Amino acid sequence: MRMHIELDDRLVAKVDELAGARGRSAFVRNAIEHAISSETRWEQLMAAAGTISDEGHDWDSDPARWVRQQRRGDPRRGG
Repeated sequence: MRMHIELDDRLVAKVDELAGARGRSAFVRNAIEHAISSETRWEQLMAAAGTISDEGHDWDSDPARWVRQQRRGDPRRGG
């Protein structure tokens, strides 16, 4: 789908500098995809905020021990 967007000349010059005049569309498309992904991620984080209870976790009694156990239990981890 085509879309008409007005941009300041200085902004277009910077896009051309970074992507080349023939790369404008791909550059703008990637920038928009990145912005949408970022906004979506923030929406998801804000929706999840506060959903984990403050107590009743495996790590409550000794968080450092719990972290060590998690690290040892990961076979991909070396050392």
